[in-house]
Amino acid sequence: MGVVDNVLSTLSNWLFGTILVWLLLGVGAFVTWRTRAVQLRHVRSVLRAVAGSRSGAEGGISSFQAFAVGLACRVGTGNVVGVALALVLGGPGAVFWMWVVALVGMATAFCEATLGQVFKVRRGDGTFRGGPAYYLARGLHWPAVGGVFAVVFMVANGLAMPMVQANAMTAALASSAGLSPWWGAAIVAAIVAPVLLGGLRSIASVTEWMAPIMAIAYLALVLLIIVTHPAQAGTALGQIVAGAFGLRAGLAGAAGGVAAAVLNGVRRGLFSNEAGLGGAACASGSATVAHPAQQGFIQAFGVFVDTMLVCTATALSILIAGADDGSVYTPGVTGADVSGTLTQQAIAHLLGSWTSWPMTILILVLAYSTILGAFSYAEVCLDYLTRCSWAPTALRAAAVVCAFVGGGAALTTVWTLADVLLGTGAILNLIAIVALSRWVAGALRDWEAQRAAGVEAPRFVATGNRFLPRELDGDVWAGDAASR
Repeated sequence: MGVVDNVLSTLSNWLFGTILVWLLLGVGAFVTWRTRAVQLRHVRSVLRAVAGSRSGAEGGISSFQAFAVGLACRVGTGNVVGVALALVLGGPGAVFWMWVVALVGMATAFCEATLGQVFKVRRGDGTFRGGPAYYLARGLHWPAVGGVFAVVFMVANGLAMPMVQANAMTAALASSAGLSPWWGAAIVAAIVAPVLLGGLRSIASVTEWMAPIMAIAYLALVLLIIVTHPAQAGTALGQIVAGAFGLRAGLAGAAGGVAAAVLNGVRRGLFSNEAGLGGAACASGSATVAHPAQQGFIQAFGVFVDTMLVCTATALSILIAGADDGSVYTPGVTGADVSGTLTQQAIAHLLGSWTSWPMTILILVLAYSTILGAFSYAEVCLDYLTRCSWAPTALRAAAVVCAFVGGGAALTTVWTLADVLLGTGAILNLIAIVALSRWVAGALRDWEAQRAAGVEAPRFVATGNRFLPRELDGDVWAGDAASR
């Protein structure tokens, strides 16, 4: 097992430390150019899409529910622990580069969500399925490659991810309540089982209210910190800008210098907002909408919420606490070994020890929501691989068992394997995004043409559509049968 661990760790570090960083940045820059900076030109369209996303599902999964599923997976423990680690290694300037990456990632998120919609398929229960496996198969005519994506994503999100996140939940319970790992694992399995066994509709129904409430509650807590510590908040913002460009000595992280700020900010930003990794595209393809661009807009908003709001909130909490008392956080001095609890320590220092349990609950909800969101991706991938009636039930039961086992035992090999599988799927997804970018551009031009003609709510019809590269197979977007 030691050899296996070493091989998997090497592959994971290679994928997430080098290859994917450059691929995600490159693809983000390319699709920003291809869509003529859709994330900047269509700010109002994004807000309109969010405002109208709760209606029009007609018995299926609404646009807002699909957004909430993606948000549940995006906003996870990485927004608390990962941001703290970025500050330790890269200093306050890392936050600025996270913002830059989010801006680029919004275009990537728009593209993969739009593709998930364009190439989705209809199911007999009134819902849809879409995502990278489907647009690899239907858009590029690579069904075998789509199958590879579906397998690696199903295993990573449906089996490995429940283990990883359940372990984070039991660790939080052990820290705050002194609960043993296996008792904690039993509790985790008991609360995830009812939702997972209910399938995609059940997950969408729960995340629809849980993900937004979770994000709003956390942001409200940080807003309270900012209001009660205005001077320190101003200092924190100044540190972010100065640290990003090396304008002030002493703001470098443990790794040192502007290069460290850029590298750690870029990495944290890329893997926090998940734009381009393929998961949110699975959720997007399940939504019932009138036009593919509508879901593209709302998933771009998901990147904004994740990075610009939630990750920034975590960073400000730590920086404000550091400005108030250097013993909490000092750039270049605070070590990586405290990153796991740094956010909790900062909030407790600023607001009092009473925040211990609210933060524990937050960690539990973040991990829980990630299990739900990730499993929904796995179920979409399973649907691509087989339509056997027993397969979804078997996967759901296996996920619950994995949550119990992962909660009770720290299986580091499984964690590293999940990273490798997710990285492999991300590479396939990024290839597809670039290769199918003309479809995204065509769908966007169709939406823009209808809006320019005065159509309040554009409706996508693929048949004879002059903006698309070719005729689109299937009946979802054909003539009068076009989906809403």
